[in-house]
Amino acid sequence: MPDIHAPSILLHNARLVDPSNGRDEMGGILIENGFITDIGTHLTAKSVFEGVRTHNCKGNVIAPGLVDMRAFIGEPGAEYRETIRTASEAAARGGVTTIICMPNTTPPIDDPAVVDFLMRRARDTSLVNIHPAAALTKGLHGKEMTEIGLLKEAGAVAFTDGIKSVTNAQVLRRALVYAKIFDALIIHHLEDPDLVGDGVMNEGEFASRLGLLGIPLEAETTILERDMRLVRLTKGCYHASVISCADSAHIVAKAKLEGLNVTAGTSINHLTLNENDIGQYRTFLKLSPPLRLESDRQALVAALAEGSIDVIVSDHNPQDVETKRQPFSESADGAVGLETMLSAGLRLVNDESVSLHCLLKAMSTSPARLLGLKGGTLDVGSPADLIEIDLDMPWVVDAASLKSKAKNTPFDDARLTGRVITTLVAGRVVYAYS
Repeated sequence: MPDIHAPSILLHNARLVDPSNGRDEMGGILIENGFITDIGTHLTAKSVFEGVRTHNCKGNVIAPGLVDMRAFIGEPGAEYRETIRTASEAAARGGVTTIICMPNTTPPIDDPAVVDFLMRRARDTSLVNIHPAAALTKGLHGKEMTEIGLLKEAGAVAFTDGIKSVTNAQVLRRALVYAKIFDALIIHHLEDPDLVGDGVMNEGEFASRLGLLGIPLEAETTILERDMRLVRLTKGCYHASVISCADSAHIVAKAKLEGLNVTAGTSINHLTLNENDIGQYRTFLKLSPPLRLESDRQALVAALAEGSIDVIVSDHNPQDVETKRQPFSESADGAVGLETMLSAGLRLVNDESVSLHCLLKAMSTSPARLLGLKGGTLDVGSPADLIEIDLDMPWVVDAASLKSKAKNTPFDDARLTGRVITTLVAGRVVYAYS
């Protein structure tokens, strides 16, 4: 909830970019009591309001705060990897004002008491909004459905087994039917564990050259094809968590044309990197699903521009040194991404692959709408979860300076252009570049 004690502030001389309504104009935005109360070209430096602070944005972009639908936070059970506090600090620096945390914790988020614990911890320690996605099956074992109604009532915003696929089609079918009763969103990870086997990267020539076992595209597409048939059967609400290849993009596009209630996401890693970036066994780029061919990356970018892909996620998955400083085949999957998601995405804007509106829509407006949250817009009456972006600021990613406890970023030493200058949550500044 917006803080009623948050100071009133006028942001002026800003480029107002709001993908929720197509706004892109110079002007100002007035924030009072944690909400947006006015916006437009008429708000300038000459606008004087008693008791209101002013901030000159110097032509920088003001946009809705980002909503990250897929982030793994160690708390509870793995606080040595990440805590709610450190994740929120990284998020604030990256312009993420809302995090959806995955249920792969210890214990897993499969009980209303754990949902309540996370929400209380977030209220006490987080700089940004944090909402739990509850487990789809008990213990994340894929065998028995959780109490979706009770978990949603407790505060869960979606249902997923996180990094695990539900391979039992009957269980997923029942979950889709049951979730429909409660207007709940099912988010599904797309990897058949039997087809993945001992694979550690994309199957193909490059894996063979490195002497590594590969993971075929079919580990993803067979699960996705099955899921589309289940959605057709149940008329449920389904979101493909992270798609990584051209074939998956085509499957989703076909399902949408058919009118199925289907959306899809991909990670910033799969949009901006490919298997060649692994180079000589760079374990920070060992991901699940794995990085694919450059042609797959380009197909994902095209699908994003065309609207087949709805959401971009950070896929933030902190791992400690012991699990990453291993031979590639033995290292853990995952990379941190809350702090670099937007700046990495601006690569696609700078090379004119997608528009700024398209990028921000996939990182903010679309995930907020999918989850039924009030963010993702600059409309009057909305919570003042905003970011200021300097699109021209160059910077080099230094893993050691990241706020996340873990430093396993695939963008270490990357030269990026565009950075978040200010992040506001409920009208309160939670990060300011200095």
